[in-house]
Amino acid sequence: MKKNNYFVTGGTGSFSKKFIESLIKNKLAKKIVIFSRDEYKQALLKEIDFIKKKISIFRFFIGDVRDKDRLEWALQDDIDIVVHSAALKQVPTTEYNPFETVKTNIIGTQNLIEISLKKNIKKVVLISTDKAVSPINLYGSTKLTAEKLFISANIFKGAKKSNFSVVRYGNVMGSRGSVIPIFLKQKKDKFFTVTNKDMTRFNISLDYAVKFVSKCISSMR
Repeated sequence: MKKNNYFVTGGTGSFSKKFIESLIKNKLAKKIVIFSRDEYKQALLKEIDFIKKKISIFRFFIGDVRDKDRLEWALQDDIDIVVHSAALKQVPTTEYNPFETVKTNIIGTQNLIEISLKKNIKKVVLISTDKAVSPINLYGSTKLTAEKLFISANIFKGAKKSNFSVVRYGNVMGSRGSVIPIFLKQKKDKFFTVTNKDMTRFNISLDYAVKFVSKCISSMR
């Protein structure tokens, strides 16, 4: 199977770490570029065994998708596949910081699209969420907007070879910020902070999320 060069935004997140592990395990990557804001999380990432063993294929860039110049500098012409997982995701935080959420989730996504088109990147994938379905909060609204920007990019790309696709899934069980650790902690108090007991949550394991995204990348048209 052909090896590709990958560029991952939000590269230190729960999904990204598992996705990178899968790339290495299945020998799918020639180069992996990690693009994220937190130097400490990048330092921790470098200490993971499966990354330390393959450190020569990694590049680590501190940067923010809001910063278009930095993003353009980091996203080199030899990249084959971009996985865009960078986002502000915590619902209470995004409600309290709406301007920051728009800058990251919408403007940051637009920056990535424009640079990917400029660099003629072959495949660009947005990691989205079930909260983008008929959104009632800001997070869902910004992700729905990001989705529409991605899909529309396939129309206005002209003669460019770039393809843009969206992967949408539910709550990843046990990921950073997942509600499950909170429920486990609340279990001993026999009280759960559920907004509505009739609500439905769509859950997915981290392993399946990675398999799902990988399958979508390979089947993009």
